[in-house]
Amino acid sequence: MSGTRSSGRRPVLYAIACGSPLARDVGRLVELAQHDGWEVCVVTTPDGAKFVDRAALARQTGHPVRTHYKNPGDRDVLPPADAMIVCPATVNTINKWAAGITDTLALGLLFEGQGRGLPVVAVPFTNAAMAAHPAFRAGLDRLADWGTTVVFGDHVVPLHPPGTGERHLHTFPWELGLAALRDRPESVSPAA
Repeated sequence: MSGTRSSGRRPVLYAIACGSPLARDVGRLVELAQHDGWEVCVVTTPDGAKFVDRAALARQTGHPVRTHYKNPGDRDVLPPADAMIVCPATVNTINKWAAGITDTLALGLLFEGQGRGLPVVAVPFTNAAMAAHPAFRAGLDRLADWGTTVVFGDHVVPLHPPGTGERHLHTFPWELGLAALRDRPESVSPAA
């Protein structure tokens, strides 16, 4: 996909953050991606917006944090994406995405990105009880079948009991989503 990048322009990564306490630290993902050579734009789900510091992320990325669809006739304020990472991905977003629901900007962008053939990585963060639900597991499988790289399991972050997620935020491996993106054969390489 390196041919999709115009000469002299850094590839653009959309970091999509969902409604999880982990979203408070999405700036860490932004920093790692920028270090890898990405221009980063942050998009949140409506619940994800409750956790992030929009002003700090806008300063860090140079772009406004988007949460809602733009009004008809308004110009796009973000450059087009070359790749997307959904991190943290919640059970809600995974299930809606796998069911074909696009009622948020984040989901609409994911659908469009997949339709354009962009590399997409999903890194869920949830507890053991929610992860055990058959709809969630089926959703992960469906997304993987559609070409999304899913980074999930005890090798990523061991599942925790309900109500204990806050105690596990510091162990989250933000770099694994970026590593999965780098490992995709069709990925845009920031260093290219």
